[in-house]
Amino acid sequence: MRPLDWTILVGSLVLVVAYGLWRSRDSGTVNKYLLAGKTMPWYAMAFSIMATQASAITFISTTGQSYVDGMRFVQLYFGLPLAMVILSATAVPIFHRANVYTAYEYLERRFDAKTRALVSVLFLIQRGLAIGVALYAPAIVLTVLLGWPDRLTTLVMGGLVVFYTTIGGIKAVTWADFQQMLVMLTGLVAALVTAVWLLPREVSFLDAVHLAGAAGKLNPVVTRLDWNDRYNLWSGLLGGMFLALAYFGCDQSQVQRYLTGRSIAQSRLSLLFNAAAKVPMQFLILFIGTIVFVFYTFEKPPMVFQPVEAARLEQSGAFYRDLAARYEAAFEERRRAARQLLEARRQGEQAAVARSLQQYRQASLAFEAAREEGLRLVRQERNQPSFNDTNYIFLGFVTRYMPAGLVGLVMAAIFAAAMSSISAEINSLATVSVIDIYQRHFRREATDAHYLKAARLATVFWGAYAVVTAEFGSSLGALIEAVNILGSYFYGGLLGVFVLAFYFRGVTGNGAFYGVLAGEAAIFLTAYLTGLSFLWYNVVGCLVVVAVGVGISRLERSYLRGARV
Repeated sequence: MRPLDWTILVGSLVLVVAYGLWRSRDSGTVNKYLLAGKTMPWYAMAFSIMATQASAITFISTTGQSYVDGMRFVQLYFGLPLAMVILSATAVPIFHRANVYTAYEYLERRFDAKTRALVSVLFLIQRGLAIGVALYAPAIVLTVLLGWPDRLTTLVMGGLVVFYTTIGGIKAVTWADFQQMLVMLTGLVAALVTAVWLLPREVSFLDAVHLAGAAGKLNPVVTRLDWNDRYNLWSGLLGGMFLALAYFGCDQSQVQRYLTGRSIAQSRLSLLFNAAAKVPMQFLILFIGTIVFVFYTFEKPPMVFQPVEAARLEQSGAFYRDLAARYEAAFEERRRAARQLLEARRQGEQAAVARSLQQYRQASLAFEAAREEGLRLVRQERNQPSFNDTNYIFLGFVTRYMPAGLVGLVMAAIFAAAMSSISAEINSLATVSVIDIYQRHFRREATDAHYLKAARLATVFWGAYAVVTAEFGSSLGALIEAVNILGSYFYGGLLGVFVLAFYFRGVTGNGAFYGVLAGEAAIFLTAYLTGLSFLWYNVVGCLVVVAVGVGISRLERSYLRGARV
């Protein structure tokens, strides 16, 4: 990071935060602090929803995910547009007309207090764990830039975000998100243009696309149905739709965004905008990772992208020196094979293209095997079998190769994404803690000023909780996968109870309560006993909640009828 980069980074963040706080200067009541007085326009909500989901994990981990595994991760979002249309027609008008602070407040009106409490606690557990992962992602940035330990960086980032969120409330969060999303989009475009520009002069953009495809990285659609495969067309359309329905329809961190809308129509527009924009945005981010992969086909990448572990590995003795020589030879062979393939394509000889393609793929496999051996050594040294360096790939490219100014812009985009997602999640956790737990079960009658103070204290508590759970982020592998897996352990149960509330009028409070418990048990048993992909957990949990909830409600009504007779 050079002086110009630091200037752009600090200047962007200061302006974004200052603008958000300025727009929230009248948030002196609970309603304005938690719901912005229901005054937000659709475009501010739309960008806030997108910014909240597009966390620093999206920039840091998704690009690394496509570098390692290709673009098939984008299929996770194929069901999202369908989910947004469904929620616009159902959840948005129901929540708005109920005039609630939280989605779970509605459950008590529909069922009973124990169902509301159960679902609120499940949300607090799930989102509390996920926010630690979201906080760890920007901590990686500071670790790479400043060489600080992970623990110190999580503490610094957590403290900054808690300060900003505690003062501003939801209005500050939303308007800051709006500005932060603009910074993110600018940073994405800058990263893609720079990655293409840094390719060797003889390698055109179309050449880069062809090499990425030859290496198996351009695989955005996988039509083969495999129940154990995390990312294919079918798991994305069905499992991804259930995940999006649960996330945007049952997770308070998202519901609270469109509860701030000035009307039902404005809230619907915010979701429909995301329905149209989310998949292209995710495709762009993954595509950046594939171009970075092609860049590293011609520029030797480090064997291990995590800089601290890479330095330790270099000191590990003769075995490493032999491995480094093999890695160097494998890289040179892959680079030679790539150039040979491009030359064969230019000459148009099909037989030569086929031979060169086979040689390039074999060279790529040999290179990846040498790199995997380096990762294996790190895992042995750290005694951490799940270690990988996916989260450091994009950052390494940005800090080592992007020109002055653009590094600061991309870093500003990453920090903007981190601040938007973490502040929104802390704010939603504080809202549920105060409205669904504290006010409902501990202090029913108090002043507005009392609950406003409680909301700010809850914000501080959840920020501290995020810092503690972030300590486990280094052991979770690719963070973008970790956060979705965490959510899938709970979202099926949350979605199921709202399906019961919206569509099954005869379901009782007991049916809903025990249905959620059964659904969560089914999810954890599925995860423990089968190899089913995590996307299907949402389907399993939802179906079990509905089946058990309907079944218990019918038995309960039958028993009551028999008792009356």
